[in-house]
Amino acid sequence: MDHTSLDIFRVVAAELSVTRAAKRLGRVQSNVTTRIQQLEEELGVPLFRRDGNRLTLSAEGDRFLGYANRMLALADEARQVLSPQAPSGTLRIGAMESTAAARLPGPLAALHVQYPEVQLRISTAPSRQLLEQVRSGLVDCAFAALPPCGDMASASDLEAVGLIGEPVFREEILLVLPPGHGAVRQGSDITVRSLAAFADGCSYRVLAEEWFGHDRTPLDIQEVGSYHSMLTCVAAGGCVSLVPRSVLDLLRDPPALRTHVVAKVDTWLVHRNGYETAAFDALREALAPFISKQPVVKRKSS
Repeated sequence: MDHTSLDIFRVVAAELSVTRAAKRLGRVQSNVTTRIQQLEEELGVPLFRRDGNRLTLSAEGDRFLGYANRMLALADEARQVLSPQAPSGTLRIGAMESTAAARLPGPLAALHVQYPEVQLRISTAPSRQLLEQVRSGLVDCAFAALPPCGDMASASDLEAVGLIGEPVFREEILLVLPPGHGAVRQGSDITVRSLAAFADGCSYRVLAEEWFGHDRTPLDIQEVGSYHSMLTCVAAGGCVSLVPRSVLDLLRDPPALRTHVVAKVDTWLVHRNGYETAAFDALREALAPFISKQPVVKRKSS
């Protein structure tokens, strides 16, 4: 169960194809197959189900993938910690779609220019999934909006599950309504009962559901994959949505939609308790102008 075998397993699990995994890894297919077989023999369980050339993760493989990700992340963290003189290595950053689009390009570009040896890997997901990815080691840190209600809605809740966070960006969250909709002061004023939103786990979706209230007909949720799709649904007249103002500001020709300010929500930079690398410190350095404008949560030593 060495680093190379774990890395090969992770890539095969992502591609679900030995051919694609071998190409991505720059290895011959027979080598990839042998490594997987050796790992299965060592563990004593099949990691994949095989149906001809089609691969799917077995239940054991799915569980082992979490361990493999954490072991690889810990090995990379150890290498960085033992060579702290200059930021280098890989920094895996998770972010909400809105943060990745509207907030991160500037700071990450500055980080890349100053520390080109740091390899940045960016992925996006709803906040709840991002917090779980940090906990499980799939990403090193994440930009997430803490749910207005739930298991991790505050700094103390984060610390209880081994995470540390600090607010970085403050977003003004807008209720976006179709053209011609009447003025809105509260949820009961909304005549459209369909909400365009990301998949379950999005903090803004939770905020919308709470703001609408539970005393009326339940919302019809239309799950979409981007803010552009949300705005299109709203412009067509069939939905409302919650969108950060920073996302609307990115549009060259924003649609003529009615908006109403619902809340101001902080986006937090979250990482595992004790995670300290030069690359992560470089990220915080690039974010310093934003972090300094928010009350900082004291970081807890491991």
